[in-house]
Amino acid sequence: MELCLGTVQFGMDYGILNTKKPPAENSIKCLDYATQNGVRAIDTATAYGDAEEIVGQFLSKHTIARDNLWISTKFKPNTLDDVKTELYKSVIRDNICNSLKQLHTDYVDAYYLHSARYAFDDSILEALYEVKKEGLARDVGVSIYEPEEADACFKSKYVDIIQAPYSIFDHRMKKSGVLDRNDRCQIDTRSAFIQGLIIMDEDNIPTFLANAKPIIRKIDIVCKETGLSRVELAMAYVKREKTISHLVFGVDSLEQLKKDINFFDSDVDEELLKQLEMEFDNIEAEIVMPSLWKK
Repeated sequence: MELCLGTVQFGMDYGILNTKKPPAENSIKCLDYATQNGVRAIDTATAYGDAEEIVGQFLSKHTIARDNLWISTKFKPNTLDDVKTELYKSVIRDNICNSLKQLHTDYVDAYYLHSARYAFDDSILEALYEVKKEGLARDVGVSIYEPEEADACFKSKYVDIIQAPYSIFDHRMKKSGVLDRNDRCQIDTRSAFIQGLIIMDEDNIPTFLANAKPIIRKIDIVCKETGLSRVELAMAYVKREKTISHLVFGVDSLEQLKKDINFFDSDVDEELLKQLEMEFDNIEAEIVMPSLWKK
């Protein structure tokens, strides 16, 4: 497994508290530091504000060879809802070409559909596959939210990769067997920090997530007993899954990035991680899925 630097925070206000995005120059410093310190994968999306443009500014500096990087981006959500089937290919192609222009590259390593429900429409998946055939993307796939969407991807001959939520609090993909299917697709995971919930002080958790407070108290007890931080535990929990190719994570600052890289490189006892797996099993979806948060 490798780290993949997510860029949603670089392009737009993001997270539970809608944290303001940093200045572009700070984001580019993070991209520079990450890629010079072992993080060679970058994840972005058209829907992430101006994140693609910021990644493009970084790439145009040529501080690291493009061939040494793995870059993914995503097709804008809901774009095909009112498009005729015969136009799917041209619309997808136009969108990826625009992303490539923003990114200052002539291909991406993975191009995802950002609307997970499109995984059930084989005509959309076939149209997506055309950008791979043209060499605009090395692999194509879907950013999913539910195990059923992953199953649809596994059944399609047009899907090479999925990106799925998985964290110390969200075990749905593992329990449903999704993480065991890397023989069919590459599996990357995101939401290890659940939009910042994993690092929030209990007093700052908003009222719409009040049910998360007892869970945060539990993990704080473990942190005090072991001397490990919440982020260290969260990253180690995901890192133990050998079938995951990339752990996508986001940062707000260079200082946070440096800490996260160090945390990822550290080892956490497997028995402790097994205890955490039992302790945080069956947490309700309304807590672990930001799309269900009733703000």
